[in-house]
Amino acid sequence: METLFTSRQKFAAISAIVLLTAGCAAGPDFRRPEPPAAKSYTSKPLPERVSPAEASGPSQQFVQGMDIPAQWWTLFHSPPLNHLVERALKANPDLHAAQATLRQAQENARAAEGALYPSVNASGSVVRQQNRGAQFGQPASPGSLFTLYSASVSVSYGIDIFGAARRTLEALEAQAEFERYQMEGAYLTLTSNVVTTAVQEAALRAQVSATREIMDLESQQLDMLQRQYDVGAVALSGVLAQKTALAQTRAALPLLEKQLALLRNQLATLTGRFPSEGGTDEFDLETLELPQDLPVSLPSRLVEQRPDIRAAESLLHVASAEVGVATANLLPQFTISGGAGSVATTAGNLFSSGSGVWNLGANLTQPIFHGGTLIHERRAALAAYDGAAAHYRSTVLSAFRDVADVLDALQFDAEILRAQTLAAQSARDSLDIARRQYQAGAASYLVLLNAQQAYQQARIALAQAQAARYADTAALFLALGGGWWNRADGAAGQTQGVKNK
Repeated sequence: METLFTSRQKFAAISAIVLLTAGCAAGPDFRRPEPPAAKSYTSKPLPERVSPAEASGPSQQFVQGMDIPAQWWTLFHSPPLNHLVERALKANPDLHAAQATLRQAQENARAAEGALYPSVNASGSVVRQQNRGAQFGQPASPGSLFTLYSASVSVSYGIDIFGAARRTLEALEAQAEFERYQMEGAYLTLTSNVVTTAVQEAALRAQVSATREIMDLESQQLDMLQRQYDVGAVALSGVLAQKTALAQTRAALPLLEKQLALLRNQLATLTGRFPSEGGTDEFDLETLELPQDLPVSLPSRLVEQRPDIRAAESLLHVASAEVGVATANLLPQFTISGGAGSVATTAGNLFSSGSGVWNLGANLTQPIFHGGTLIHERRAALAAYDGAAAHYRSTVLSAFRDVADVLDALQFDAEILRAQTLAAQSARDSLDIARRQYQAGAASYLVLLNAQQAYQQARIALAQAQAARYADTAALFLALGGGWWNRADGAAGQTQGVKNK
C-alpha cells in the first residue's frame, strides 16, 4: 500500500507539472499581418461617374465602401445568366473537388486533436503455454503446461510541455483554413468565368449580327454593280472588287461562329455538362443590364475580402506553426503511462482477488545528437516562414494591382464606348451618303468600298466596346472578393470583421 501511495503521489506531481506548463508552446505565436497603409487603389482620384454616349448605355458611378452581395451576378438582371450560374454551382466538378479537399483538411485537423488527450487501450489474450525448467535455470525441472488468461487497460499520455502537439494541430487547422479560402476562390473563379463567358458569347453574337448585316449591304451593292456592268455603266474591275469585299466579309463570319461554338462548349463544361448535351441558354447584350452602382471597397478591407490573400495568410500561419514544431523537437519530450489488469490461469479467476496487476511509469527523451538534423529542420522552417511572408506580400500587391487595373479599365471603357458609338454613327452616315452619291454618279466605287469597310470595322468595334464594359464590371466584383462573406453557406460564419459597415 505504501508503494502504491508513493506512486500516486508521483503521478499527482507529474500532473501538476503538466497543468503548470500546459500554456507554454515553443515557437512564435502567429499574428495576422497589418493591412497595407494604402489609402486608394489608383494614383489619380476616381471620378464619381463614368458616362459613355447616351445612346450606348447607362452611366456608372463608383460607390466608396459599398458592400458586395453574395450573388453579385444578379445585378445584371438576366434570368438566363442567374440560372446558368446556379447550374454551375451545383454541377461543376472543380468546385466539388475543392469542397472535398476542404473536408479532408478539416478531418485531418480534427484527427490531430487526439494528440492532446491520453490514449486508452483495452487488450485481452489467451495463451496456451508450456515452460521448461531450463528457461529458469533448472534443467532437471520437468516444466509445466498451462493456459494464461489476461485482460488489461493501458493509458499513455504524451505531456505536451513545449507545445509540439499543439503547434502541429495549429498548423493543420491553418491548412484547413487555407483550403477553405481555396474553395472560396474556386467558387468566385467559377461564377466569374460563367459571367465573363456569357458576356463574350453575347459580344460574339453582336459581331455575327453586324457581319451578316454588312454582308446583306455588300450583296445589295454587288447586285447593283452587276446590273450596271451588264448595261456597260461600270467596268468589270468594280464588280470584281465588290465580290472580293463580300468574300472577305463572308470569310470573317465562320471565324466568329467558330469562336462562338468554342464558348458554348466552355459554358457547357463550366456547368458540368458535356458539349453534346446542349440546353445552355443563349446570350445577347440586349438581355444583360449593366449595373450602375460599382462598389469600391476600402483598401484596408481588401486583405480580408480577397480569398487569395486570406489563403496566403493561412499559409503564413502554417509556416509559423511549423517553426514551433521544429523548435519543440529540440526540447525534452515527456510521456507518462499506466496500466491495470488481471492475469489468471483460468477464465473464472481472471478478475478474482489476487489476480490484479498494474504499472505506472514516466519517460523523458532529450535529443542530444542527431547529426544536425533537428537544427537544420528548424532553420528550414524559418526559411519557409520567410518565403511565406514574401508570398503573402506579393499576393497583396497583385490584388491591389488587379483592382487598380479594373478601375482604370472601367473609366477607359466608357471613353472607348463613347468614341466607338460616335464612330459607328459617323460610319453609317458616311456609307449612306456614299451609296447615294455613287448611285447618282457623283462618287467613285472606291469611295463606296472604303465607306463599307469603315462601317464594318466600326460595327464590330462597337460590339467589342459594349462587351468590355460588362466584362470589366464583372472583373471588378471578382477583384474585390465577390462578396463570399455574405453567403450563408460560405465561410462568413467562420470569419469576422469582413463586412464593410
